[in-house]
Amino acid sequence: MTAFKGFDRDAIQFLHELSVEMNREWFEANKDRYKRVWVEPMTALLDEVSTKLARSYAPIKLGKPKLFRIYRDTRFSKDKSPYKTHVAGSIPLRENLAALYVHLGLDEEFVGVGTYFFDDKELPRWRKLVAADKTGKEIAAIIGKLRKAGYPAGGHDDYKKVPKGFDPEHPRAELLKMKGLTGGMPQIPKGLLHKPGLADWLVKHAKATAPMVAWLYKNVK
Repeated sequence: MTAFKGFDRDAIQFLHELSVEMNREWFEANKDRYKRVWVEPMTALLDEVSTKLARSYAPIKLGKPKLFRIYRDTRFSKDKSPYKTHVAGSIPLRENLAALYVHLGLDEEFVGVGTYFFDDKELPRWRKLVAADKTGKEIAAIIGKLRKAGYPAGGHDDYKKVPKGFDPEHPRAELLKMKGLTGGMPQIPKGLLHKPGLADWLVKHAKATAPMVAWLYKNVK
């Protein structure tokens, strides 16, 4: 395993140039540069965090760290730009459930955990667990503890109303409306992207949010 040494200070410049060029010829000519400033350090970062985080999830085994493709899927998009202007990677537990997700680029800088959406089989299971007294109070307490510690745990584009079959005044109505459950981490401190200490910073916050991810793994996913 290659030790993470930090991202080069000119790494973001590659994405700025890519956003202007947006063509295969330029990307192919700069592919080695892309690998050097983004692929190699992101791979090293995720590997190091995964190794240090594994004990916090035991006996659950973390999946192999994954670096997402920089190529955009333009089949159903009006925007035909062939490349993303960000680089992202994750440490999965299962498909669509991450112990860590790192997103760095021109559009935004984001680090989080969890699942952005429940699939068709998981959503009914989630609602049933939330509505039940024992499991519902359990996950509500986990979310409450994270929020109190400063981690914004919650859903995205949630339903406006409590789903049919559940009491609209249910004490966990907010959770019943959720389409998924993620936890966000603080903004990465200025300059830390370029230092080896980023790995330990991520490990610290990934450990703090692990109880929520582990609960989803054991009960929903």
